[in-house]
Amino acid sequence: ELAALARGHGLPLVDDLGSGAIIALGDEPSARETVAAGADLVCFSGDKLLGGPQAGIVVGRADLIDQLRRHPLQRALRPDKLTLAALEGTLSLHLDSERARREVPILRMLTEETPQVCSRAERLARLLGGEVEETIARVGGGALPLAELPSFACAVEESLADLLRAGEPPVVSVVRDGRCLLDCRTLTDSEVEEVAAAVAAARR
Repeated sequence: ELAALARGHGLPLVDDLGSGAIIALGDEPSARETVAAGADLVCFSGDKLLGGPQAGIVVGRADLIDQLRRHPLQRALRPDKLTLAALEGTLSLHLDSERARREVPILRMLTEETPQVCSRAERLARLLGGEVEETIARVGGGALPLAELPSFACAVEESLADLLRAGEPPVVSVVRDGRCLLDCRTLTDSEVEEVAAAVAAARR
């Protein structure tokens, strides 16, 4: 509807997608879908749901992209070589959507099956003498602010929350109902022992 209105007035339609989803993630529109729906330019973040470095990306009509490229501000706003290298590495992972879901951290956290998260929570609970608790993970931020995902946490003493947050490395937990919850959706398998060591240090 907006695309037709813009075309009728000879104006380009610019959609600030924001989140940077380029694979299907629930109801979040992807950059490809937004262009296909009629947007002339689509802006989105290189981090957030794309999972790369902090950067701004614009895709769309080649003639409009060329105008942006030739604008004097482009020299001041263009990313440095390290950002471009990191972005290239991230985008290369997205060439295979299944690989991206495994290797891009934010996508792994968003799409991992709940039984795998539960298994990680059980492993952490065994190491700490904690309890496994079913919980809800909230994505938050500017990408999916209202999205909720089923998850599992390892519950330990509430008194550890401040100590863990101030530790090295910091471990950020959720405090609820008098317990400190370590949500295992945000952990990789290789980080379980590291978190267990941080909790052990906080208990000393």
